[in-house]
Amino acid sequence: MSNQSGVRMGPPGRRGEDWFTRMYIAEYGHVLMYGQRRLADADAAAELAQEVFVTAWRRRREVPDHSLPWLYGVARRLLANERRARRVAPDVSPLTDADFLLQVGSSGADTNVGVADIRAAMVTLSDLDQEILRLVGWEELTVSEAAQVLGCTRTTAAVRLHRARRRLNAAMSHEAAPPVQRLMLVSPRKDL
Repeated sequence: MSNQSGVRMGPPGRRGEDWFTRMYIAEYGHVLMYGQRRLADADAAAELAQEVFVTAWRRRREVPDHSLPWLYGVARRLLANERRARRVAPDVSPLTDADFLLQVGSSGADTNVGVADIRAAMVTLSDLDQEILRLVGWEELTVSEAAQVLGCTRTTAAVRLHRARRRLNAAMSHEAAPPVQRLMLVSPRKDL
């Protein structure tokens, strides 16, 4: 059985507590890290992860067999809802560009030299550029999986990724470029 978008859904009998427990154990850490990279504190990230899995339980018939991109999509929409609510009630604790939270012994992009440069360049990009770069770079999703998270086609995601990478490279080369010094032609004064 499949839904309108062709995503295979499991029969209701297979989507019980055992299925949910296996999915939770396999994916909770990934969803938690997704939240930690985008939220100001670890408690908020844990709360986001819990909300994602509450949604997954409620909508368990819609969760595809490869659930991680779907879970990231839920997390992304929950964060978007939080941002909209924050605009209405600005006293809510702010989200930050916390994609750079480093953990000792972590692997992937977080351990590379130059994270501060990447972080500074990322801040200059649009939210959509940042998100596609995070999904592919930090969350290590394929372009097809990132497209699922973003709710677009694979081709659209590939184009967005290409453009975001180009803008990131430009922002990083701008950051790395030394300040421009104007050359002044000096000629000896003849009146001395």
